[in-house]
Amino acid sequence: MDGIAWAASAMSAAQTRLEIAAQNLANGSTDGFRRSLARGWLQARGVRVSPVRDDGQGALRRTGRALDRAIVGEGAFVLRGAGGRTIRTRSGAFTRDRFGALRDDLGRTLVGTSLARGSYVRGGFLESSNVDAVGEMVNVLEAERSFEAAQKVLSAIDQTAQQANSKMSEFK
Repeated sequence: MDGIAWAASAMSAAQTRLEIAAQNLANGSTDGFRRSLARGWLQARGVRVSPVRDDGQGALRRTGRALDRAIVGEGAFVLRGAGGRTIRTRSGAFTRDRFGALRDDLGRTLVGTSLARGSYVRGGFLESSNVDAVGEMVNVLEAERSFEAAQKVLSAIDQTAQQANSKMSEFK
């Protein structure tokens, strides 16, 4: 693999890191949101970065609303949408419909709770996102700097190749 391909892979990895941090920042105030961590490794074809979900507990916030729920520990609320599809979520802001069912703000019905051993549900609370906004801003800056550094390397390689080609044409 040549230097251009390596620099391009580093730029792509930096772009992925930036996208992950931006997604985390955008959802920093979404109840129950779990941030993604950027995990990177070297491969024969360069640098690769992928998101990995951070299952760390978000802070619990007292709402005083009797139907709000927060899971302490591992687990999820199981909701069913209008199409019958079930999803799992950590967001526990519910209201009661006219038939007595608990629904989220998208109209999905709470059908159950899936909890790991030792976990429990706490009423009158919501779980905040586990995003650290300051840390994510640092991640954004680091990703931007990594991209710029790889871009400079790519530019230097290109300039060196142009100079070499220029010298070669002088000898012809």
